[in-house]
Amino acid sequence: MVWLKFLLSAAVVVYAAIKLAEYGDIIAVRTKLGGLFVGTIFLAGATSLPELIASISAFQAGYPNLAAGNFFGSNMVNMMLLALVDLINYQVPLLRRIAVSHALTAALTTILMLIAIISILDEVDLKIGWVGVDSLLIIGLYFGGIWLIQRENRGPVESAPAPEPASDFPTLRRGLMGFLLTAVVLVAVVPLLVDSSTEIAAITGLGTGFVGTALLSLVTSLPELLAALAAMRMNAYDMAVGNLFGSSVFNMLALGISDFFYVDGRFLGAIDENFVLVGLLGLLLTNMALVGNLARVERKFLFIEVDTIATIVVYLLGMYLLFIRGIGA
Repeated sequence: MVWLKFLLSAAVVVYAAIKLAEYGDIIAVRTKLGGLFVGTIFLAGATSLPELIASISAFQAGYPNLAAGNFFGSNMVNMMLLALVDLINYQVPLLRRIAVSHALTAALTTILMLIAIISILDEVDLKIGWVGVDSLLIIGLYFGGIWLIQRENRGPVESAPAPEPASDFPTLRRGLMGFLLTAVVLVAVVPLLVDSSTEIAAITGLGTGFVGTALLSLVTSLPELLAALAAMRMNAYDMAVGNLFGSSVFNMLALGISDFFYVDGRFLGAIDENFVLVGLLGLLLTNMALVGNLARVERKFLFIEVDTIATIVVYLLGMYLLFIRGIGA
């Protein structure tokens, strides 16, 4: 019964997140937002909303490790999904086709994850109210980094104005109403997903931390995969990769924002120190993708990019390591 509850709630969450991204695209087009904003910020934020809602629900249920596993695990999953998208579209050397400017997003993700890891290990309990200073630092650096990425992407020459949408394209009002209604559905259904995840953790004995890292993060990251595949079908390679890189950096913003909802103290100080290993694995995978983006030399084994094989192998070995370590049990 618990598995049925998990699968049904997961299906609703994934479908709602896909619709959220669709409505987000309508808003982006109607407001004439730039392509970088759509892929790296707006679309990534829309498809990452389930992670934020799931983590807030985990707090309310009294499982901060489930929330931590969801955030850090999602960053691992995003890089694995990037490799899967590359594998599915093996004719196109994905990381070598996209703009080098995506390296800035990966670098920003690395910086924010390092701050989060250090904050988990340190014993400095600095807070403003009930919110940790480390979380506020992560939020501030996120917006500073996004400003830098936008500035770098724009360059010295102003970009051409976006073309007018077709006459039958949905209105901004429809996009906003659909976005809000879909967000309400997520708020209602995600707690059921979190509740079933904790029950699975209890039944299997795996612990909420591992279930959050391996299972919940995978479900809440599926919208990113579907959005990336849809972008690839339109040959929008930069949007596909920008969504996955952008989702990872948005997860770090969401981690900082979550501290406002964790009223029992500093969120990063309450996380099990074993999650440093999850964070380090996420850093490793992110920097492997970063190297793949920067290195423009062809690297193939048969017809598959070596980066793709290496990323998937490291992800699977990392999950096995987390399993035998009993992370967050």
